[in-house]
Amino acid sequence: MNTSKNTSTNTSTNTSVNTSNDGSPSLDALVEELRLGEETWAALSLSARRDLLTTVSEALRQHSREWVEAACAIKRLDPESQPAGEEWLSGPYALLSGVGALSATLSALEAGHSPLDGFPLSPAPGDRVAARVLPHGVFDRLLLNGYTAHVWSGPGTTADALRKAAGLGQRTPEETGGVGLVLGAGNILSIAPLDTLYELFAHNRVVLLKLNPIADPMLPVLSKVFARFIELGLVRIVTGGVDFGSAAVAHRGIGHVHITGSVTSHDVIVFGPGEEGRARKARGEVLLDKPITSELGGVSPTIVVPGKWSKRDLAYQAEHIATQKLHNNGYNCIASQVLVVSGDWPQKDDFLKALRQALTDAVPRPAYYPGSDERCTAAVRDHPGIAQQVAGGARVLLEEIPAGDDIAFTQEYFAPVLAVTSLPGQGRDFLDRAAAFANERLSGTLGANVVAHPRTIRQLGADFTRFVAGLRYGTVAVNAWTGVGYLTARATWGAFPGHTLQDAQSGIGIVHNGLLLDGTERTVVNGPFRPFPRSVLTGRLTLSPKPPWFVTHRTAATTGRLLTAFAGRPRWARIPGIFASALHG
Repeated sequence: MNTSKNTSTNTSTNTSVNTSNDGSPSLDALVEELRLGEETWAALSLSARRDLLTTVSEALRQHSREWVEAACAIKRLDPESQPAGEEWLSGPYALLSGVGALSATLSALEAGHSPLDGFPLSPAPGDRVAARVLPHGVFDRLLLNGYTAHVWSGPGTTADALRKAAGLGQRTPEETGGVGLVLGAGNILSIAPLDTLYELFAHNRVVLLKLNPIADPMLPVLSKVFARFIELGLVRIVTGGVDFGSAAVAHRGIGHVHITGSVTSHDVIVFGPGEEGRARKARGEVLLDKPITSELGGVSPTIVVPGKWSKRDLAYQAEHIATQKLHNNGYNCIASQVLVVSGDWPQKDDFLKALRQALTDAVPRPAYYPGSDERCTAAVRDHPGIAQQVAGGARVLLEEIPAGDDIAFTQEYFAPVLAVTSLPGQGRDFLDRAAAFANERLSGTLGANVVAHPRTIRQLGADFTRFVAGLRYGTVAVNAWTGVGYLTARATWGAFPGHTLQDAQSGIGIVHNGLLLDGTERTVVNGPFRPFPRSVLTGRLTLSPKPPWFVTHRTAATTGRLLTAFAGRPRWARIPGIFASALHG
């Protein structure tokens, strides 16, 4: 996908630039423009910064369909098809939600309040504090009924300290952080703009955003979305290949790098390419002369806690796990890769049968991401006698992999490949084994999913709470997909803290975090085990139907479009249409 020459059209406001040698701005010129823009950024009040966010919302409302059409062209999808709903929700909807959360945070700071005011705080295990960030407000309670998200602090952080630190760089807006480089992702197309906003508002850095070559067709619409930021010299958006990215990383005027990608790409930046880079890493010799933060994906587990499920529960949760794998055709940093089940669960075989059916029946998706077919082929080759090719060979199920050393546990496939492994035990014994397996055997710490019947959770009591607290992941989702954490603008997103440059795992640092909290450790999401109206039978009445991000949701595109319009301009009049569309899914 890389080309030596990437061009786009310059406009009078410099909303588009390119990296070719045809007279367009050079890297030096871009960095100098941003340096001057940093002075502008330092002088802007919180109110003026909030006004800039409003321009992003207005542009997104105007150009959201253009965004989705460009995204669908990249991913070879019909914009009216069911999978196009994913592009609405993970694209303009996610960005609009992020902008709204940041705007509310600036409003709180401007009024002299903590952004955490009005958000319930409670004790969390291990001397932590949990801030409930979802639901927040009546619309959350209606549209995401039954879902909660709590951001946990690190051990020893008090509620008072969490409140006082909230706001990060916007507490001292005049103290800017230089010029930052954002190396954008090519899979979920809201990642790069959300990362750009986080650099601006959390760290007070102006931003050179380099798009992933896969996402180059997004340049025109992103230029419109960030037009006012670009006019003021606060953002530059460029295309280009590896050579330009390397030059930008090394540029003396760039003070910080943020990358979303693979740990391999991270290590090339930090230690250099090839054998020399690997040798430097082994010696602990860092080549990069500036700080770097990162979100690098990993091998995400879904742990199924044994219990007594109905046939409809088995089918619904099979669809749920198929969604965790097949959303965006598996090209997600938190796509579930390893399903952990109990070998002593009497319903295990029935569940795996339902899962095979769900993987087979899900709507076909093009393998648009480079190398996907080769990675699927390698998964089959590396697992003779175990690999099953489903959906006409487009998807791979690696069933009953022994819980020892296996490439499926250490290498992120970034493709529609799902591995299944069994551990012995039930109850607390299974929880202990599953947590140890996820923490110690699987690469990465970005996200872990847990599926458990509410009755089982109640029976396990404190043991289940300790189990969730013991999972060392940046987002833990119980009866929900960790993707809900991504879509929750006030939640934190990133790896579990503590990784180093030499062992980056799923990355260093966090993003999203619309409340601009400091000292956080993870986000814990909870969702309904059953959709409405069957949720009544679990003793936990929720109004949420099948979620629109499910790969089996028949009206995903319409529901995604309606939710995006609502996120851009919340109105009571829009609620009935969203509910009607979602229920038809």
